[in-house]
Amino acid sequence: MKSIYLAGGCFWGVQKFFDQFEGVLSTETGYANGSDKAPSYLEVCGGSGHAEAVRVDYDEAKITLTQLLAYFFMVIDPLSVNRQGNDVGVQYRTGIYYTDDSQLAEIQAACRLEEEKVGKPLAVEVKPLENFFTAEEYHQKYLDKNPGGYCHIPGSFFHIQ
Repeated sequence: MKSIYLAGGCFWGVQKFFDQFEGVLSTETGYANGSDKAPSYLEVCGGSGHAEAVRVDYDEAKITLTQLLAYFFMVIDPLSVNRQGNDVGVQYRTGIYYTDDSQLAEIQAACRLEEEKVGKPLAVEVKPLENFFTAEEYHQKYLDKNPGGYCHIPGSFFHIQ
């Protein structure tokens, strides 16, 4: 099992999106790469510096990191700074955070490919994971519990596989 941490705007939709893929073993919403203090959602919205992110645990024999990142780029605007859809603020920045240095070359290759597609430098952070704090329980699988909840990802994307 491997893990990657993806910040793609509001974490509700990012989690639901990745939960559909065979090879994704589990997902968890949380707050990444901010101060070393575990924040509350209100603190994140108030400027703690954390990104809303999703830990994606995957079986690389069934789905590769390259495939996961191709899916990730399907549901974000890779040129947008601190914004996805109607969500605005530093907590909605896009990022790919890794804990295994062996993943970096694959991440960089996926970003180069996306950059070639869009023809501009990406606004996606690629950094080692500094910290990750699990979000409150009500944020876990939020769109499953609240199907009418807002999401910047079109609903049709939740059933592509």
